[in-house]
Amino acid sequence: MTDVWSVIGSTLLWALLSTLVILIPGTLVAYCLARCQFVGKSICSSLVGLPLVLPPTAVGYLLLALLAKNGPLGGALFGTELDVLLSWKAVVIACSVMSFPLFVRTARVGFESVDSQLEGVARTLGQNRFDVFRKITLPLARRGILAAVILSFARAIGEFGATIIIAGNIPGATQTLSTALFSAQQSGNQTEATTLLVVAIIVGFATVYVAERLTESVAGKGVSND
Repeated sequence: MTDVWSVIGSTLLWALLSTLVILIPGTLVAYCLARCQFVGKSICSSLVGLPLVLPPTAVGYLLLALLAKNGPLGGALFGTELDVLLSWKAVVIACSVMSFPLFVRTARVGFESVDSQLEGVARTLGQNRFDVFRKITLPLARRGILAAVILSFARAIGEFGATIIIAGNIPGATQTLSTALFSAQQSGNQTEATTLLVVAIIVGFATVYVAERLTESVAGKGVSND
């Protein structure tokens, strides 16, 4: 019998950690894609969004190859045992990689909703690019970024394919809400499976609802700016 509440608590914690991991790099990448013009931008944007269209197990296999002992990012590179695979750290990595594209796409919409003329005026008043970003762009795009945080958090909660490849499904160690649901269904424990399903639906609906309201606010703001 799975400790349902322990699984839920661990899943929420790992989802939160993965969201924190991608918060700063995701925001910077989203800003660059929204505001900067550079050679290979379309390729960069496509690479960022690749995990959204690849089978999650394929992403997990790629991570496994990268993080294996003799892999490019494995212990051989750093000369020490990193002890990442089949641990909670692998869960966080898998969730981060799978939710990163969703974060970037949503935050990018938030940045693109900011009136670029306001940034231009600030630049003419002597503000450098960083100050404009910090004082004007970031505050005005905050709802879009918050929506990105919520959606990526929800995506991390539901992650399964990549997680089970590099972290496994070890009760009390790496088992998440989705992998616990899979195990309960496979073992025929319908009561436990139903409980986990209900929790997943409630958490998923709540996060998507909040993100939807924030996204609608961003879209309405963009229309009013026009």
